[in-house]
Amino acid sequence: MAKKQAAEKTNAMRKLDAMKIPFREYTYEGDGTLTGVDVAAMLGQNQDQVFKTLVTVGRTGEHYVFMIPVADELDLKKAAKAVGEKSVEMVKSKELLALTGYIHGGCSPIGMKKFFKTTVHETAILYDTIIFSGGKIGYQIEIPLEDLQKVIELQTADVVKE
Repeated sequence: MAKKQAAEKTNAMRKLDAMKIPFREYTYEGDGTLTGVDVAAMLGQNQDQVFKTLVTVGRTGEHYVFMIPVADELDLKKAAKAVGEKSVEMVKSKELLALTGYIHGGCSPIGMKKFFKTTVHETAILYDTIIFSGGKIGYQIEIPLEDLQKVIELQTADVVKE
């Protein structure tokens, strides 16, 4: 069952602490096989308010991060348009750790090895806070979108499939 206090801090949490940005943290028992929808249900949260972090690569070779509600699917054409690329594709899971410092299922937009242009699905503005990976499987962070913008540069756009 979900707990509200994490025993250890992740890189994302340490970065928020260093910037004195308050956040709510959640932990849950998981091994990477749970879907984002499962995690939202375990935490008793609205699945439209819980976002997954996806890493893509464009035709130019540049990498991009997209944050979308956990029940939605990234529309690669809309995503490419949002970042000014002809096309984008998902980064393979085996490449994620070396690229971002995070593993599949525990990828946070905060604290990656290198900053990548980040686009958050436009529905995030409808909520007082959004919830996303804390940087490790079993860890989630909840903060206002405005606070996330203080930590990483981001834009909002419609990037999910209808």
